Amino acid sequence: MDRNTLRTKFTALAPLLTERSRRLWAATEARALGHGGIALVERATGVSRSTIHRGLCELEADERLSPGRARRPGGGRKPASATDPSLVTDLDALVEPTASGDPDSPLRWTAKSVRTLAAALEARGHDVSHTLVAELLHALGYSLQANRKTRQGPQHPDPDAQFRYISAQVRRFQKQEQPTISVDTRKKEPIGDFKNAGRAWRPKRNPEPVRVRDLLVPAQGKAIPYGVYDLHRNEGWVSIGLDHDTGSFAVHAIRRWWHLMGRRAYPAARSLLITADAGGGDGARLRPWKWQLQQFATRTGLAITVCHTPSGTSKWNRIEHRLFSHIAMNWHGKPLVSLAVIVSLIGSTRRATGLRIESEIHRSRYPGGLVVPDEQMARIVLEPHRFRGDWNYTIYPNPGNSQ
Repeated sequence: MDRNTLRTKFTALAPLLTERSRRLWAATEARALGHGGIALVERATGVSRSTIHRGLCELEADERLSPGRARRPGGGRKPASATDPSLVTDLDALVEPTASGDPDSPLRWTAKSVRTLAAALEARGHDVSHTLVAELLHALGYSLQANRKTRQGPQHPDPDAQFRYISAQVRRFQKQEQPTISVDTRKKEPIGDFKNAGRAWRPKRNPEPVRVRDLLVPAQGKAIPYGVYDLHRNEGWVSIGLDHDTGSFAVHAIRRWWHLMGRRAYPAARSLLITADAGGGDGARLRPWKWQLQQFATRTGLAITVCHTPSGTSKWNRIEHRLFSHIAMNWHGKPLVSLAVIVSLIGSTRRATGLRIESEIHRSRYPGGLVVPDEQMARIVLEPHRFRGDWNYTIYPNPGNSQ
């Protein structure tokens, strides 16, 4: 049998052969060829001479292996941890300084990449690859893990009590047919041809081109939407500011809602309930917010009650899921290229529930860092409620306190 014939047979059988059956086949062919058979099989198939010799020894000894085994127990290449006893110890020493969590936990994680660890191990004299490092890490009980949000900052021991109080106040005001609103500032939106999350229907293979980098265009600035949502009438108002999210800007938006929507809807109103979160320009501790509310109460004759949601629960404020979420769905996938586009998209937001929104641009400047002195605060007619007076209070009109 010539070498080409032998190569053809081996090529046809090779995909079907295991490690053991390959060496036994090679040994059988070599024995059948007689003198020089081992060399011929080696040249034709590429199977090493030592492998063919092992196969011949197995044939002569009639050695039997258990089903499914390709080699004798203990045969084959030894694991790296066996040939290099200090490898695992050095790897664990490299990982442990950055390991997090309980040291005794069976599942630990590391922030170092396997390639970085492999390079560090090579510098210590170990012959490893990044794939071997990954295998060793899994064997040691490490895995790649993301952070988990489990720790909470300090908060009121019973935040549910505040939400129950707010709900009771809303029901009381609505039963008396007095206006109740939820207010908040939506995140600032850069104005320009920037990518906006989401997708919109367009001709096939013709997406709307936008900028590659979301770098603010100073000449266009950012839009600051401050929303007012009528909890009873399912109506909303959004003032688009261009300067700062301050108490003055917040109360201006509420004042515009009252003059353009609220006063017409509640002609007999004597009081107003505002639900707001605990931070931003309308935060519970901000003096400018309370001072501006005093001016608003005095000019309108309304007794203004404010209830703040607990810290860290701003997304539970009703305006978030009854107004802002629908605005976001209406403009997703549409670049906010100009203030006119923003106002149009907000004003065109509709829902099957009958939601109606009006919007306008407000170009006045509201510098931050304004200080309301103590003597000015003393002129605010503010009555804290018995329950959490720092979060719940009423500001009454004071004709002698107009500015």
